[in-house]
Amino acid sequence: MRGAEPADDRAHAHDFLVLFYAERADSRFELDGRSWTVSDGDLFVIAPGQVVRFTGASGASVEDGWVVWFPADVIRAAEAYPSWRTHPLLFPFARGADRAQRLRVPAGERATWIERFAALDDELRDRRDGYREAALAHLTLMLVAVSRLTGVADALRASDEPLLAAVFEVVERRFSEPVSLADVAAELAISPGHLTTVVRRKTGRTVQQWLAQRRMQQARRLLAETDLTVAAIARRVGYPDAGYFIRRFRTDHGMTPARWRGGPAVTDARTDRS
Repeated sequence: MRGAEPADDRAHAHDFLVLFYAERADSRFELDGRSWTVSDGDLFVIAPGQVVRFTGASGASVEDGWVVWFPADVIRAAEAYPSWRTHPLLFPFARGADRAQRLRVPAGERATWIERFAALDDELRDRRDGYREAALAHLTLMLVAVSRLTGVADALRASDEPLLAAVFEVVERRFSEPVSLADVAAELAISPGHLTTVVRRKTGRTVQQWLAQRRMQQARRLLAETDLTVAAIARRVGYPDAGYFIRRFRTDHGMTPARWRGGPAVTDARTDRS
């Protein structure tokens, strides 16, 4: 509803993922008993099972905003991961008890965010030919934008993990190059063996796996947003050998890049305008 808090302020939980964006707001609500203020430009990521309750005082409201809710399995290749929590596009929803639940959308980007929500809503409401594929593409791009807002390296630095922060900065800056573990270690002035041990112990993955994940994330974006050939995309994400890129993509996603780009999709996403 526009201009008011949700009518039901009782505590409730959902079994799907939720994005809640406040375009204009001055209110409060609780997530799992923790109180949060809600202000202009706040974006909340809410995981399945989290208990939500609005607690805004009389006169406080969410004047304008959007809510998107969807099951994890609508995201492409979710079945390739042991849990939705390990899917790179859904990682912001699953950082554990200390995850960043409230993200701040910079003022200069807010109009773009409103356009994203409106475009997704238009597809789901109008249901024109191809709306499922179009809606899934809009949702995927929205989740990419969310993951960029979370700032993995910044979160690690704030958690007193400077080495991991440095690793993710290198990964983000150089994933489009054919960079190796030795290259990353040399830039950080430590041995490859020590780097591998620390990163695996702290994150459960190796540097190579984090590089591959970032490359695949960018590859999916380019497949969804551009008409570039698979070979051109391979080069842009650090794989000079297109054949190797295709094999790696198939291993990670259960299908080739071309099939991923053109395959049918089913979307159960929903939107609501506050």
